Amino acid sequence: MPKIFEYLGIVLFFYSNEHYPIHVHARKGEFESKAEFRIENGKVVEIVISNIPGRDPLKDSDLKDFKLFLNKYANQVVSKWVDYFVYNKSVECEKITKKLK
Repeated sequence: MPKIFEYLGIVLFFYSNEHYPIHVHARKGEFESKAEFRIENGKVVEIVISNIPGRDPLKDSDLKDFKLFLNKYANQVVSKWVDYFVYNKSVECEKITKKLK
């Protein structure tokens, strides 16, 4: 389970046996949500946040922070997904400690 980002206590990660469409999971405590990326012509055109069956979703401010993070870092998340699942490269976790605007 590669951890790829940590932002304000929210851990973004992939499960090792992931599948298309390209997506990322986010967990804070016992709460978890995921974001799927719709890509056209090599660009992220839509991000869809959804719940994980059997898990409570991220709550209000954490969900808002997750969405804000994705709006700023979507391309980096997708790049790490491709590196890990397509090219079988290891990916490093980046810790973002300042609140994004």
